[in-house]
Amino acid sequence: MRRSAAICALLAAFAAGASAQELQPHNDFQSWNDIQVTAPLTKPLDLWFSITGRFGKNATRLNDGRLALGFIWKTNKALSIQPFYWLIYMRNSRAVFQVEHRLNLRITYKLPVKKFGVSVRNTFERRIKQPAGSWRWRPSITFEKELPATLMKGLKFYATEEIFYDSLQHRFSRNRATVGFTKTLNKQWAVDLYYMRQNDGVSLPGNLNVIGTSWKVRLK
Repeated sequence: MRRSAAICALLAAFAAGASAQELQPHNDFQSWNDIQVTAPLTKPLDLWFSITGRFGKNATRLNDGRLALGFIWKTNKALSIQPFYWLIYMRNSRAVFQVEHRLNLRITYKLPVKKFGVSVRNTFERRIKQPAGSWRWRPSITFEKELPATLMKGLKFYATEEIFYDSLQHRFSRNRATVGFTKTLNKQWAVDLYYMRQNDGVSLPGNLNVIGTSWKVRLK
């Protein structure tokens, strides 16, 4: 009887240890990479598609894979409205993959500033996942400046600040600050190279240092 109890206690301790080992770290270095493709449907309306791979655990394994499909409606030169759907296959806090569906509405307004670009974006996001869904509001502001052609032709610097309001937390729980460069290669191709710092005291992993690339293709 004592031997059985000892074996059960040993197995319970092993299971608890294994479970603890599976938890993702709170801090991580990651690499985010995506390709975005837009195709004109009419003059103000584009079809938009994106595929993303996010690598975590010091950029050594896939943490997050995403497919997105939606539309971009440019009502005028300043305002665009982008509804889209995201299918996400991502690791949860215990590093186990799970599926999440997201319904998004992104509204971007470019302010009439001459010396540099300023755009304000609001994203409203419905998250459908287990064990509980939620919605988020993600307001952000971006500053961008075309660099002199003597330095490099078609090169632009930008900086973005984005915060997240989460309905489950009932507060702003995440902050992302991004700086990067956009290089226009030709009329159809451009690429972003950026560094992003994320602070999040709830998610695992929550505090991130990210080096990312975003390839943007516009079909004729």
